[in-house]
Amino acid sequence: MHNVGYYKQFNFSVLISNIRNIVMNKLIINKTQNTPSVKFDPESGKFELSGRSIPENPGDFYDPLIKWLNKYFDNPASKTIFNVNLEYVNSGSSKYLLSLFRVFKEKFKESMNVQINWYFEEDDEAIESLGEHFRSTLQIPFNMVEYI
Repeated sequence: MHNVGYYKQFNFSVLISNIRNIVMNKLIINKTQNTPSVKFDPESGKFELSGRSIPENPGDFYDPLIKWLNKYFDNPASKTIFNVNLEYVNSGSSKYLLSLFRVFKEKFKESMNVQINWYFEEDDEAIESLGEHFRSTLQIPFNMVEYI
């Protein structure tokens, strides 16, 4: 016997809401005197962080980036490349950068294709040393890229 009068009504508003959750927007933040520029493009899988990172409250700046990154990895591009070109990093920012990079390490362990490129100026030993520290700590594809 069929239940002729029974229809499961399709809710289009729920579908549209779910589609919006699947499709992520680019994350673009302009640099300031104390914070780097952010260009995260989920479609291409290319992310960039550049400038100075000396915010008074680094958690206010980096926590939303970490949250966005975790959401991105729910449906990432086939390869994710993170280009980091920072001219100065304070100790508070360094801690949050490591947290951000640990997201990449976790995803690398899950066999996702991730790569970090750490850019530093030829004679900038502090930034080079920080990059070397991150590279040895994380043990994921982490390229040191020197430029003039």
